[in-house]
This record gives sequence, structure tokens and C-alpha cells, in this order.
Amino acid sequence: MINLPAALAGIAARQREQADRQRAALGIEARSWYRITNAADPDEAEVMLYDEVGGWFGATADQFIADLRGITAPSLRLRINSPGGSVFEGIAIANALRSHPANVTVQVDGVAASIASVIAMAGDRIEMAPNSMLMMHDASGVCAGNATEMEEMAELLDLISDNIADAYASRAGGTRDEWRARMKAETWYLPEDAVAAGLADEAVQTPKAGTPAEPAEPEPDMARAWDLAAYGYHGPRPAESAPTATLTEDIRTLVGEEVAAQLAAAVTPAAEDTTPVEPATETAPVEPAPAAELRGERGPELVSLEREAPAAEPVDEWAAAVAHLVQPPSDPWAALVARYTNSTSAARSATHAA
Repeated sequence: MINLPAALAGIAARQREQADRQRAALGIEARSWYRITNAADPDEAEVMLYDEVGGWFGATADQFIADLRGITAPSLRLRINSPGGSVFEGIAIANALRSHPANVTVQVDGVAASIASVIAMAGDRIEMAPNSMLMMHDASGVCAGNATEMEEMAELLDLISDNIADAYASRAGGTRDEWRARMKAETWYLPEDAVAAGLADEAVQTPKAGTPAEPAEPEPDMARAWDLAAYGYHGPRPAESAPTATLTEDIRTLVGEEVAAQLAAAVTPAAEDTTPVEPATETAPVEPAPAAELRGERGPELVSLEREAPAAEPVDEWAAAVAHLVQPPSDPWAALVARYTNSTSAARSATHAA
């Protein structure tokens, strides 16, 4: 087992010293990688984690935790869009969130990668915004030294990765080895995948404020027809226009009086027979036919039963009325030569008959 105090001694202090020297050399102030506000909602404070965790030019975890103590709202919403950063700074922030008295809701807006995904596990509730992602991988670091120091660094990185795997297992269940296998494979989760894996509680489908309001009904002036006078049109509006005129033509002027009369007679329905129908009278029951009639002999009392004739085909009165209009005109030439063609056919028939 490696000597952790020797390996970790002064890591945070060296980071602060290097950051201070860099800022002093460049003449810049510390760039805050988070923002905490209480003004959005008196009952819910909002924390924006939208940059790397820690880093050379970022604020350290002690500054974040000092500001976090100033939150008095009963609820806290931590919005994350971070690629990760310093492991130890992230673990300190996650523990500060766990110990805060407010109810913490983590909302992944873009990406919660590396140590930022471990910070997300500190929420009492975790929500994944549409199209956001969560990523986990093994811890990494830089070492310069002899073989023994390299071996110690490798063991340290394995220990840190086991510690991070425990954070995922504590939230989503499973074993350390299962989560280490996912970390070694550098696993990415979409919102639905994160929920299925137990790393998130909800894949949010709609904005937090709710669905947009229904469009209002159009104003009466907007529902009216356009005023086309601006385009030089001074005619009636569509709603004010007169009924459409109908063009009529007398058919008698087209086909003549005689044909028009025939057409009118053909299409006029026949008058219905209004003669009352006499009610049917009761008739005496028919006696059974004698045996002679059953043998086929017709007797004087035999009542013959005949089939009713089928109904005649209906006459197409319209076709009859216009038949003379569609007959082809007579051919005078055919009438003159008909006797020659008929006699020739007769002569041929006679010859064949002989």
C-alpha cells in the first residue's frame, strides 16, 4: 500500500501557489467558474457550474464552499455544464453539497464529464436536460520521477478511480468492479441511458417552466378580410358581394321546337294511378283435388296454376325519342347499285347451288 500522506502532501497548496503565480504574471484576477444566486426564486437558489472544476485560473473549492454557506433558501438547483477538472476539488465540492441543509437538485444542462459527473451524484435529485450527456472514465495524472515514483503514481490513480467508482455505486447500486469496468471503457450516457443505469432520476422532456401557452384567439380586426383598396381594388369585399348570377339558355333555340317537345315528353314522369285499390276479399278454402286429377285427368273443377310471365324489359324512352337523330343518313348511291349487287349475289348463290 502506498504512503498516501507522502503522495498527496501539498497537492492543493501547490495548485493554489501555481495559480497565484500565473495570475500575478498575467495581471489578471481569478476567473470564477461558478455562480451562485438567490434572486431567481426566494425558495430556490441557483448554482451555475459552467466551466472546469478548479484549474490554474479558476477558484478553488474553499471559495466555492464559503459562498455555498451563504445560501439560505430551502432548495438549491445546481446546473452543470462542465468537462471536469481537479479530482480533489470536485470531491470537496460534492461533499459540501451533501452536507448542505438545502434540498439539492442537480440539473445537467450540457455535459457532466469526469469529476463533474461525481459532483452530480451529490444531488438529492438528478435531472438530465434534453440531449445532455454524462461521462465517466478512470482518473489520470502526470508524474515525473524514477520507476518507484511511477509505480506509486499508478497505484494512486487506481485508488482514486476505485474511490470514484464507489460514488457511482453508492448512487446507482452495483459493485465497485462493475463501475470500474465502465470507467475504463470511458462510458457516455444519454439522458434515457443515465436514468436506466440509475445515475439520474429523470430525463426532462419539456422546459422547467412548462409547455408554452396556447396561442390567443385572433382579434376581430385580424379575422376580417384584407382591405384591398391599398392595391387599387375598389370592388365589393368577398363577404359583401352579391349572389353569383346564373347563365341560362333556352334549349328550344338549340334543337328546335319539335325535338324539344319530344325531349320534354320523354323526361316527364308518368302520372301515378290514384285509383283506390279494393281490399282483397276472403275466398273459400280450396278443396283437395280428386284422385283423377292427381293422375293427370283434367276435371271440370280443376283450377290450373300458370306461371306468371316475366316482366317486360323497361323501355328506354329517351333512346326512342332521339333514335331518329342518331340514324345515319341514307346513301343515294347505295340505293342505285343495290339491285346489281343483290342480283350478282343471287347468281352466285344459284351457281353454287347447281
